[in-house]
Parts: sequence; structure tokens; C-alpha cells
Amino acid sequence: MKKNILFITSILASAIALANAPFMNLWDGVKMPGSKTDAPEYMKGKIIPGRKYQSYDYKNVSIPAIQIYSIKSDKPTTAVIVCPGGAYSGLVYGKEGEDIANYLNSIGISAFILKYRVSDQKDREAAFNDIQRAIRLVRANAKKFNIDPDKIGVMGFSAGGHLSARASTSYSQNSYEPLDKIDEVSAKPNFTILIYPAWIDNRKDYGLAKEFKVDAQTPTAFIVQAQNDTGLVNSSIAYYLALKEAGVDADLHLYSKGGHAYGLLQNGLPIDNWHKSLTDWLVFKKLCEPQKQ
Repeated sequence: MKKNILFITSILASAIALANAPFMNLWDGVKMPGSKTDAPEYMKGKIIPGRKYQSYDYKNVSIPAIQIYSIKSDKPTTAVIVCPGGAYSGLVYGKEGEDIANYLNSIGISAFILKYRVSDQKDREAAFNDIQRAIRLVRANAKKFNIDPDKIGVMGFSAGGHLSARASTSYSQNSYEPLDKIDEVSAKPNFTILIYPAWIDNRKDYGLAKEFKVDAQTPTAFIVQAQNDTGLVNSSIAYYLALKEAGVDADLHLYSKGGHAYGLLQNGLPIDNWHKSLTDWLVFKKLCEPQKQ
């Protein structure tokens, strides 16, 4: 009985959290470019040990949007567009979306969770359309959201890390024809945060996959990955080496243990504190205020 009560309480807590953070559709009033799935969009929930509420996973996203976690401030804040992972077939929305948005809010940063198109077809191009539109939409509404248009970053987990890195290196490539005034705004992030990113390397010599073009204008980056993130750890190393060769400031945090998809979970490992290092980096970059002890 006690377990059932806790389960119901966790569902209610998640529902309240979702209701309090409004969504803004990315393509309102224009014809959405790219493909979309005809399968019905739905959300499922599962309990993850160590969390107080459910981790929601979106499947078959066909109506891309941003969920707005803006904060009250007497001056414009930094903004981060958060891209959950899910192998482009789903979105790990609770652990890599809501948890992260709440953490960013707690250090004085407005967050926008990107609900980008995902389906069994794993269409990366549709997702790329969505992140470019999201960056432009947030920047075009900077005054409304009380954010600094020159302090807009992207933060991605796993496949969301792949998408965020692509947005940070292919911002001059318009993935769709301009549709309205929003598309006249720059799609370039001002900084990049990659947490256990996937598929960035070419899996041969620490070089980048062909969709990534790093140069001296690529945004500064903060990167985290574990050595035992089998098959994916080289993504972070390759991206860091490319930034280093281009003369771009970057922080790479490699840990021996941690695996993949840990989010903010506390597993008794040094990697559990990656978000504290990120906070220090954001303060150092003057993207948030020093935190009270």
C-alpha cells in the first residue's frame, strides 16, 4: 500500500511540474519543414532509483516544441536549450530534460527543454531543423523571456549531445528555407555543453564525423564523459581535440567510471559531481552569478 501511495504521489508531482512549465510550438503559423511520423505521439513514465518522481519518455514526437523554464530576474539571464537523449527514437525527458532545467533554474539560468522530432525512423535531419528553429525562436523572443540574446547555449545528452554539437558546428548551414522573421535571427549558440554525447567521432582516429565542421568560430564547450561509456567515449575526445586544434577554449572532464545516461543521479562515483564543475565553468565564463555557499 505504501509503495502504491508513493507511486501515485510521484505521478502527481511530475504532472504538476509539467503543467507549471508552458510549451511553445516551434513551427506555429508556418509549414514545418522535413518529415514527421504519422504514429501517435505519447508519453510513458518509469520510476528510476534515486529520483523522487517519474522519468518521462516521449515517443513519436511530431509536434516539436520548447518547454519554458524561465526565471524571474531583475536583469536578462543566460539561457540554455536542453536536448534530452534517446537515440533519436525517443526522448528521455524527465532525467535529461526536467531534472536539468530545474538544476539550471537553481543557479539562475533560464532553461528551454527541446522536444524535438523523434520516431522509429530516427530522422536526424528533422531534429536538426528543430534545434535551429529553437535557437532562433529563443533569441527572437529574448525580451519576452528576459534573456541575453548573446548568452544562449545548447546542452545535450547522448543523441541530444550529437544534436547540440551539430548545431554548434553547422550553424551557418540553413537546414530549411527561411519561413518568417524568426528565421532571420542567428542559429549560432554562444556556448555548448555536452554530457555523454554520442556519435561525434568517426571511430577511426579521434577525428570528427563528416557532419561536424569545427573552426576558430565554433562556440566554447564544456564536455563530460566516462571512460567506460563503451563505444561513445571517443566522441568527447574527438570533439575536444578538434576544438583544441582550432584554438577554441574547451573544458573536457573524463572519468574512469560512470557509464552512460546517468543524468543527475547519485551513484557514489566522482562523476556524480559533474554538474558542480559545470556550475563553476558557467560562473567562470560569466554566464551565471557565483553561488552562495
